[in-house]
Amino acid sequence: MVKVLVGVKRVVDYAVKIRVRPDKLGVETANVKFSMNPFDEIAVEEAVRMKEKGYVKEIIGLSVGPKQSQETLRTAMAMGVDRSIHVETDKDLVPLSVAKVFKAIVDKEKPNLVILGKQAIDDDSNQTAQMLAALLGWPQAVFASKVEVIEADGKLKVTREVDGGLEVIQVNLPAVVSADLRLNEPRFATLPNIMKAKKKPIVTIPLPEVGVQLKDHLEVLKVVEPPVRPPGIKVESVDELVKKLKEKGLL
Repeated sequence: MVKVLVGVKRVVDYAVKIRVRPDKLGVETANVKFSMNPFDEIAVEEAVRMKEKGYVKEIIGLSVGPKQSQETLRTAMAMGVDRSIHVETDKDLVPLSVAKVFKAIVDKEKPNLVILGKQAIDDDSNQTAQMLAALLGWPQAVFASKVEVIEADGKLKVTREVDGGLEVIQVNLPAVVSADLRLNEPRFATLPNIMKAKKKPIVTIPLPEVGVQLKDHLEVLKVVEPPVRPPGIKVESVDELVKKLKEKGLL
C-alpha cells in the first residue's frame, strides 16, 4: 500500500481575464476568483483513483501559499484527499524554493509517491516536479498521460507525452510523477463530500518553521501584456494568398 503526497496550488482561475497591475510588477489579484491549478486537479484525481483501486492507503495534500490556500486544500479533500498540510507564506516562491519546501515535508511524512501537476497556469514554469526529484534522488516520470501500478514489482508503468508522440517507462518507488492534461478528467466535488471535507484536518506550518534556507533567485523587473495581434484578412484565391505571403516576406 502506497502513501501519496499530492501538490495543490492556488492560482487565478483559468476563466479570469488577466490584467497587469499599474506598477507593472505583477498581475491584479484583488477581487479576482482563485481556484485549484487545473493540472493539480488532475494530480489529485489520479491519486484518488489509485486509492479507489486499492493501491493507496493515504493521500496527503500539500499547498505552499497564503492563508486562502486552505480553501483550495478543502476542495482537494472534497475530491478525496484524506488530510492536508499548509505551508503558509505570503511570498511568491520560485520553483526551486517550492521544491525545497516539498522535500522537507517529504522527509517528514515519508510518502512512497509524490504527484504534482506538470505546471501551474500562473507562471507556467514546469520545473517543480523535476527539481523535487533531483533533490530527493528519486526517479521521475513527468508529463504522465497514463499511470499503471505493477504490484508484483512495486513499480509504476507511466506513459509520457513527449515531442515525438508517447514514451512508456517504468520507475521504481519512491518516485515523483507530474500529471499531464490527458491523464484523466477530474471529478466534481459533491455536496456531501464538501461537507465531509470541512471536518478533515489541515495542519498549518509557517514557512520559517519548515527549516529550509530559501533565496530569492529571481527578480521581476517588469510585467507587460502581450502585443495586440493585427486582424486577419481573407483572400479570394491561392494566387492572392501567395502574393500576400511574398509581400510579407514569408515566401
